Amino acid sequence: MRNFQIGDKVSVLDEAIDGVVVGVKNNEITIETSDKFMMTYFVNELIKINNTSDLNNFNKTDALDKIKNDILPKKKQNMPVFKSDKIEKGVPEFDLHIEKLTKNFRGMNNFDILNLQTETAKRHIEFALRNRIPKIVFIHGVGEGILKAELDFMLNRYEMISFQDANYQKYGLGATEVYFKQNVKK
Repeated sequence: MRNFQIGDKVSVLDEAIDGVVVGVKNNEITIETSDKFMMTYFVNELIKINNTSDLNNFNKTDALDKIKNDILPKKKQNMPVFKSDKIEKGVPEFDLHIEKLTKNFRGMNNFDILNLQTETAKRHIEFALRNRIPKIVFIHGVGEGILKAELDFMLNRYEMISFQDANYQKYGLGATEVYFKQNVKK
């Protein structure tokens, strides 16, 4: 069993999700993603990425910037810093291209690939519903349209969801916007 501690940087196996461990309970690890989502995974679904022995995650540019910041004298900033109470966040986008979901897809057949893509989309939909997120975008690409057709079929099964093609200028024809109808709690 892998040992995870609060504060460890982790990456989700078979998904393009990185985050920081915020909770450990038995063999379930809760992480906060870079998009500020809280997600829970089993220990065997995560890998630590902050090991100094892991040279694949070494970023030379970041290391040089840190050295420069430590050596060079700090400049006095004359410009005021404005803090906003409201944090503006963009609409969460989820890229369903297989190369974004898993590093090793060479041995997968078309059915397995489509199944992973649709299961990933379903997990994001359920998460958005639970957390009352009003809108998400799935990037599925154009291709032969099989993934888009599966997404449309799956989204039609939810009564509290409406969806449409995403902004053409931003995504072209390869994305779908999903809106979640919110029930007002009294």
